[in-house]
Amino acid sequence: MMTELHSQGRSIQDIEACLKRIMPIDSHIVEAIKSAKSLGCDLKIVSDANQFFIEKILEQHDLLDCFSDIYTNPTSVDEHGKLRILPYHGAASTPPHTCNLCPPNLCKGLVMDHIRASSSPDDQILTRFIYLGDGGGDFCPTLKLRECDCVMPRMNYPLWKRISDNPSLIKADVKEWSNAKELRRILMQLVSTMTKEDS
Repeated sequence: MMTELHSQGRSIQDIEACLKRIMPIDSHIVEAIKSAKSLGCDLKIVSDANQFFIEKILEQHDLLDCFSDIYTNPTSVDEHGKLRILPYHGAASTPPHTCNLCPPNLCKGLVMDHIRASSSPDDQILTRFIYLGDGGGDFCPTLKLRECDCVMPRMNYPLWKRISDNPSLIKADVKEWSNAKELRRILMQLVSTMTKEDS
């Protein structure tokens, strides 16, 4: 797609301007992200999108610094000014995966394993995850969540459907949401509850 846009004379600046116009973030989501960060949550993004799109959207809403890590398809700009998007798995630093639940370019479950493994053994026991998602690719990492974790699937989206069809496979607490205001309310309740329990 980026090659096609480039062949039509579209520049990186055109793509960035388009992202600013068509990718707003609801104010309730912005508030939820900033509040969770201020309460000490370590926020990470695991996305099947790409580095350029995510960073530009977050920068527009002054949210980039809220996230400690972004796991996504890496991007670069070549000598002709064309945006190149590479697969997360199969890129130079990350080997291919064999997960049959995920697309070939990114297994979010393997990323979840990496995030958990990068913590010290004591932190692995204490760290609890709140996983928000809506796509089919979010099912694999959901299967890796523990009883002390929580998954927040968006109602009537692929992740919610897969959880609804396979509830016995899910160990984590499931808190569904349907709009940004509801997401913010549920997320803040979970963060508040977990913070109290941890202290």
